[in-house]
Amino acid sequence: QVQLVESGGGLVHPGGSLRLSCAASGFTFSSYYMNWYRQAPGKEREFVARINWSGGSTYYADSVKGRFTISRDNAKNTVYLQMNSLKPEDTAAYYCNTNVNGINYWGKGTLVTVSS
Repeated sequence: QVQLVESGGGLVHPGGSLRLSCAASGFTFSSYYMNWYRQAPGKEREFVARINWSGGSTYYADSVKGRFTISRDNAKNTVYLQMNSLKPEDTAAYYCNTNVNGINYWGKGTLVTVSS
């Protein structure tokens, strides 16, 4: 079965960096787009970044463009989110997502807190 497991969250000061990872299993990882979403306390889940199957095409929400970078390693079945210049408003639970054969799959999330 499809499994997505996020890791790498934590507490970071404003201006700092974190790299999130999402380990995928149960499907042909190299054939599918992968996404990162986030959900801040009291807010709806929002799109953060997307990467195509090969890693050659990426797309970002305006709020993170220029600060976050999505990448993937198809040999390791892992997608990453490098987050730089973090702001307090980036505080959220971050979720890995993919759609396989019309079904949306989500990880359990990893919490990122940006605070001084």
